Amino acid sequence: MRLTLHTDYALRALIYLSATGEQATAGQIADAFGISKNHLVKVLQTLRDLGYLETVRGRTGGVRLARDPAAITVGEVVRRAQDTVDHVECFNPKTNTCPVTPVCRLKHRLNEALEAYLAVLDRCTIAEMAGNGAELRGLLGVR
Repeated sequence: MRLTLHTDYALRALIYLSATGEQATAGQIADAFGISKNHLVKVLQTLRDLGYLETVRGRTGGVRLARDPAAITVGEVVRRAQDTVDHVECFNPKTNTCPVTPVCRLKHRLNEALEAYLAVLDRCTIAEMAGNGAELRGLLGVR
């Protein structure tokens, strides 16, 4: 399964905020990872809408975690931030055009693989992924 850039940035932002333990601006996070601030702003809005972030307005504003990072699993974020977790078109009955879908055995194995993939991610929390905070902060140029 390939994560979308949106989901990748969502995970990066959550890990950054967990590793620093502080609020940050979109610019600070984007600069730390060398990614597009404009794209990251959209990702942060999604994370806010999903209840993972709180926004702080004003001159010293930014974003901060709205939930305990130990209570946020990577699998949950992937499921909620990713626009689709379909491996192949037959996973989506609305767009499926494959004529062998009714008798296909491959789709069942692919679905089994997807569930196993997500099960592994369900065992990982954002806090775990940021558990090496000092090293992360050093690499990201954060105090």
